Amino acid sequence: MNNMHAILLIAVISAVTMLLRFLPFWIFGNNRETPKFINYLGKVLPYAIMGMLVVFCLKGVSLLASPHGLPELISCAVVVVLHIWKRNTPLSIVCGTVCYMLLVQLVF
Repeated sequence: MNNMHAILLIAVISAVTMLLRFLPFWIFGNNRETPKFINYLGKVLPYAIMGMLVVFCLKGVSLLASPHGLPELISCAVVVVLHIWKRNTPLSIVCGTVCYMLLVQLVF
């Protein structure tokens, strides 16, 4: 890849990113009311994405082979308990990740 190709690639990626960021303001600007369907998607998609991430992260866990999914189960429990207790999503995700990494590296 030469320099011109890299510059063009960055320019196209930047343009598409800017278009996707500005598009909602162009479509729903000028004090228009946001359609109910878009508001509905804004409410349900974060939960759907989190559910998909959980499924994606746990899809390769083997319950039949050692350690039988224990690090994943313990880390998921840490995330759930912290989220119920503190209601802080970034805190629960970071603590669950650290817990998992410590369990995998030091315990199992």
